[in-house]
Amino acid sequence: MKNAAAIAHPNIAFIKYWGNRDPVLRLPVNSSLSMNLDGLTTRTTVSFDPQLPADRLTLNGQEVSGAGLQRVTALLDRVRRMAGLSWRAEARSENNFPTGAGIASSASGFAALAVAAACAAGLELDERQLSRLARTASGSACRSIPGGFVEWQAGEDDQTSFAFAIAPPEHWDLADCIAVLSQTHKPTTSQEGHRLAQTSPLQAARVASAAQRLAVCRQAILQRDFEALAQVTELDSNLMHAVMMTSSPPLLYWQPATLTVMHAVVAWRAQGMPVCYTIDAGPNVHVICEQAYAAQVARQLQELPGVQTVLTARPGGAARRIND
Repeated sequence: MKNAAAIAHPNIAFIKYWGNRDPVLRLPVNSSLSMNLDGLTTRTTVSFDPQLPADRLTLNGQEVSGAGLQRVTALLDRVRRMAGLSWRAEARSENNFPTGAGIASSASGFAALAVAAACAAGLELDERQLSRLARTASGSACRSIPGGFVEWQAGEDDQTSFAFAIAPPEHWDLADCIAVLSQTHKPTTSQEGHRLAQTSPLQAARVASAAQRLAVCRQAILQRDFEALAQVTELDSNLMHAVMMTSSPPLLYWQPATLTVMHAVVAWRAQGMPVCYTIDAGPNVHVICEQAYAAQVARQLQELPGVQTVLTARPGGAARRIND
């Protein structure tokens, strides 16, 4: 038996990934930019066993079959080919935050799986290789491999599409206060949403202007310019959801409480608080602020109708192997 364990953090994208040029390799239509979320963690153990007749997946104590297991097997197959290994594997994964609710559980899940599987198979992969490997299972997972503030360059092909850190976690004292409005699985997965993106008449315009927004966002992060970050982050989030809402069929992830939080955040910033919102594929709202305001933001969010709980995360580190 060969086994290894790893942990990874989900990430929140300031400049979003939505839509693929190549759905198999998950080559995105535009580059993106994100921040890893410390304190929110996926822990995954992979055990290659010559006695196993097939791959097995356990997520949060529940055995998974069907499409979820198939995505894991596809990544494990890549690892097996690279390592010249034929053994099947058992993967056990645990999240300490809601799964499948728009908090990037697939990003941290497949980043941790990539690291654990590669280590268990005896492969010595560098950060770029691990990012590319994770990307093939979940596009945003490639951004959870490096630490801190991370850019995923769309690239031209499998070799050139990977993520890298533009600044370490300690570069900027930001916090992500996640207003959790729903902890249930979203009805349409992000994987299906990426396939629908091209059906929106707005997708081409979103993609055409994405590079400019990414350049503004990168500069805002490097200069620690919160107002510039707020403006471009909210714009990019709104553009992605406009594409979702105008896809065929339309994807309406927002709930009434989502809009309540969005309006509150805009009002708070108008009053002088350094705060902005961004929303992934789901109803929950990521409220970005400077860490000095995190406790106040979390408290005010908790008082809004429809907010079940608030999770607070700082910039997080890289995916890494741990002792099982």
